[in-house]
Amino acid sequence: MQNTYCVIMAGGIGSRFWPKSRTSLPKQFIDIMGTGQTLIQMTYSRFLKLCPKENILVVTHSSYKHLVKEQLPELSDNQILCEPARRNTAPCIAYANYKIAELNPNATVIVAPSDHLILKEEEFVKAMDVAINQVRCESCLTTISIKPTRPDTGYGYIQFDTEEATSHALLKRVKTFTEKPNLMLAKQSKAKKVIKKKGYWNSGMFIWSLKSIMQAMEIHLPEVDNLFKEGVGKYNTPEEDAFIQECYQVCPNESIDYGVMEKAKNVYTVLSDFGWSDLGTWGSLYTNLQQDDQKNAVLSKNVRLYDCTTNMVSSSDKKLVVIQGLNDYIVVDTDDVLLICKKEDEQQIKQLVNDLKINKVDKYI
Repeated sequence: MQNTYCVIMAGGIGSRFWPKSRTSLPKQFIDIMGTGQTLIQMTYSRFLKLCPKENILVVTHSSYKHLVKEQLPELSDNQILCEPARRNTAPCIAYANYKIAELNPNATVIVAPSDHLILKEEEFVKAMDVAINQVRCESCLTTISIKPTRPDTGYGYIQFDTEEATSHALLKRVKTFTEKPNLMLAKQSKAKKVIKKKGYWNSGMFIWSLKSIMQAMEIHLPEVDNLFKEGVGKYNTPEEDAFIQECYQVCPNESIDYGVMEKAKNVYTVLSDFGWSDLGTWGSLYTNLQQDDQKNAVLSKNVRLYDCTTNMVSSSDKKLVVIQGLNDYIVVDTDDVLLICKKEDEQQIKQLVNDLKINKVDKYI
């Protein structure tokens, strides 16, 4: 346990969860489920079951450092890695790799997003233990994959070898990573085909030895790895911040999935079913909330629905919201924005936010 580290990625803005998630207060810092804990607090508590608190690092945008400190006061400043710009997951992981390498070169590292919901935490810990045991026995990269509950164009898929024997029944060698199905081409058809081929969702959670991931990035993403390698000797010192500022000015935007996981040969996945949701969209939240007799999920005490079915409604308790004759929609009402969107088109919310940026109405995002 002392050699296990956890890297929590918490720099995103959660644009698919707009207008509740905003640039100034992204979804990972919001108590979306009404549990009394924000998503990042739930994630932190979950990983305390796998590693000591001093081995937990949070990588976030520099503008969110104050939110991390407020919500996770147990963390020291050295455990909060501040990115001056968003450059996707590969630079985020490379930064954490080199920081951990100067603390413990023999580390086992878990990488996870800060905004996932996991209902069965005991099963989650068991799945992580399988992955940790694997990466300590073999030089490989391991991911957690989730049994699909429906076709969904919002997730990438993992296909695995069903024939090869491994050290555990849930551990499988990965054959292919499949990118997110193209919504413009085929809506759900590709997602349905992948499920028929026994594909699992890519959860975005990874487990590897520090040595294995650093070697893989050196081979497959040298343009990223070489930049962070230049900082050796500066990590965990007063020189780190200035180096990172310079590094991110020239760092490319790269995903760890495309940059490493799709290219690496020795990749395994642990098949899992522990009540997972990435809570990436209003629709995913809908499936995890209590619903009324008409299958409406409502996050407000002051909403009145008439002849409405299968809607997701979120509003302030301060405002009376009355809806009649609406079926299968997302309705989100905040102080300054009203969103009404078909649930089947929820993946377009991210594009709507981009359109607002283009039209320079940034105050709403």
